[in-house]
Amino acid sequence: MKIGDALKARGSSISFEFFPPKTQQEEDQLFKAIAKLQSLNPAFVSVTYGAGGGTMKNTRNVVVRLKRETPLTPMPHLTCVDQSKDALKKILEDYKEQGVENVLALRGDPPRDAQKFTTPKDGFCYAIDLVKLALSVGGYSIAVAVYPEGHPESPSLEKDTFYTKQKIDAGADFAITQMFFINRFFYDFMERAGKVGISVPIIPGIMPITDLERIKKFCQMCGATLPPDLVAVMEKATSADEVRRLGIDFAVRQCEDLRENGVRHFHFYTLNRSETVAEIVQKLGWGGRAG
Repeated sequence: MKIGDALKARGSSISFEFFPPKTQQEEDQLFKAIAKLQSLNPAFVSVTYGAGGGTMKNTRNVVVRLKRETPLTPMPHLTCVDQSKDALKKILEDYKEQGVENVLALRGDPPRDAQKFTTPKDGFCYAIDLVKLALSVGGYSIAVAVYPEGHPESPSLEKDTFYTKQKIDAGADFAITQMFFINRFFYDFMERAGKVGISVPIIPGIMPITDLERIKKFCQMCGATLPPDLVAVMEKATSADEVRRLGIDFAVRQCEDLRENGVRHFHFYTLNRSETVAEIVQKLGWGGRAG
């Protein structure tokens, strides 16, 4: 099913993100986690492309296996990194042949050894170009990423909103946010989006904080802000279990506040772990139904 259609059909939903494993053993472990989350009735699951676009083969393996072995709706990430236009078109055509109807179009982060993004030879520099390519291949519900605190490379929030509207107007029918932890940033983003006429569903991306140092590194890379009060409490925690509990409780409160303010679709970054996300969803009372 096309996710854009599913979001219209469902009054509310949850969805999950996974990353492609590097080994067969890790892949089998991932599918055990997916099996546990499947009962929560997600509208879709997304599969990342890896840092610098380095896991295309593994991403495809997971997506095709999801199509073959589960009733879930998969959405592969696709980036412009180190890919020519022809190569990207072939990837999209291949996914289409496999029955995949959804794609998340991203510019992508630079490869680990690069200081900044460089346009590949005969390739694209912006997500909007990938949106247009997917639209030309046809048959896709296309998602894009949006940034409540602004893209790290954007000169201003106004410019960020302008570019966001451009890529949505190019053919995207829904969007997923970068992780954020302070809901005010999301509400401010939605206000900016409304003022420029963005009307597609914007799904908040929820990242449970169960490993503070790991999340700090993620935040440094993407420009997300951690609540100082939460960091202070977590840094005083005496065990990993206490940090995990604090993180779960915070995610539950964050989702409850979003829900109270009209949000009906939620996307959880799982880090390939089922237990934490399942516990959050159950605490919210959303288990076994659509959000």
